[in-house]
Amino acid sequence: MELRLEKAIENDAQAIFDIQVKAFMPLLNKYEDYETNPANETIERVISRINQQNGSFYKILADNTLVGAIFVHWREEVQFWISPMFILPTHQGKGIAQKVINLIEGMFPQATTWELATILEEERNCYLYEKMGYSKTGRSKKLNDNVTLIFYKKVC
Repeated sequence: MELRLEKAIENDAQAIFDIQVKAFMPLLNKYEDYETNPANETIERVISRINQQNGSFYKILADNTLVGAIFVHWREEVQFWISPMFILPTHQGKGIAQKVINLIEGMFPQATTWELATILEEERNCYLYEKMGYSKTGRSKKLNDNVTLIFYKKVC
């Protein structure tokens, strides 16, 4: 499978938004985190990310098919934050996320740190990030009785 990242433009907003909702809806239904789950965001939020000055939204293309997206933003051009990253449910479990993280980190060799947050209760996500060299920071945020966000950092 050929995997590549392509910078998103406003014309991509609807397609990205539709995939974001499909990718996060199972987690919204499971954890009922209505305030923070990206499935509950608006298309305007996607457009805002696409146009953000200190960040970039990238489409994830597998064999030229749009299967997900990743948003990266930075502070001082050396501290990077990934949020959100999502892949269509039909393409999850195929190693795409791992390849995307390698690709995105390779695009910003000046990075001194990478950070992200994920759902503590989603063990596969936590395993992926730890396998990719991210360490728990010790910081967490309880979103509701069902779900907790856990924060990760990778020092380059």
